[in-house]
Amino acid sequence: MGTGWRTVWITGASTGIGRALAVALTERGVRVAASARSADKLAHLAAEYSGIAPLPLDVTDLPAMTQAARSIEGTLGPIDLVVLNAGIGESMHSRNFSAAKAGRLMAVNYQGVLNGIEAVLPSMLARRAGHIALMGSVAGYRGVPPGAAYGPTKAAVINLGEALRRDLALSGITISLINPGYVETSMSGANKFEMPYIISAEDAAARIVHGLRKGKFEVAFPWQAVALTKLGRAMPNWL
Repeated sequence: MGTGWRTVWITGASTGIGRALAVALTERGVRVAASARSADKLAHLAAEYSGIAPLPLDVTDLPAMTQAARSIEGTLGPIDLVVLNAGIGESMHSRNFSAAKAGRLMAVNYQGVLNGIEAVLPSMLARRAGHIALMGSVAGYRGVPPGAAYGPTKAAVINLGEALRRDLALSGITISLINPGYVETSMSGANKFEMPYIISAEDAAARIVHGLRKGKFEVAFPWQAVALTKLGRAMPNWL
């Protein structure tokens, strides 16, 4: 089954949703450039799947991201789709409040997305073609504890996608927001609270591929988590 994409770049591809996406796409015949900080995990992934090209980097390093985009286009061809998925998570509430901790999450989860957009945008604008997918979360819909560090990073990503949507569309570029609920990953495994409606990374990847292929602006799932969090966003603060 084809996808219409020939070359896809995925950040945060060594584990979790990013890894599952890389596997799902390469199994559909797509050339996948997989980036993450862990060179070892990427090497193991590439050894298992010949269609995956490992490209270790840190998304907070803008020059490295820019060079990576050039390298991918020089070896695999124009980037049809970039999935800016790299992210970290950590619980934070009033009793362990830390500006430094919040800053670390913002540097990866939001600034890393900005760096990825800047890296791929010149080529996509020149071609008037391309698809940029931003990894948000239903956690970005409404601030709830203990998400004082994580939730704001995803709220920023959601706002960014909304702000860029029409501007990019006028230039022939599609932008999508991916807003998952709880997914079984190493990051969610550290949570000390109940995670309703949690799904596997493979299930998440299948839903993402389906939504992106249809060109949807928002790919949000599972519906139960989306409905609950959007209802929370619509409620007045006093309630």
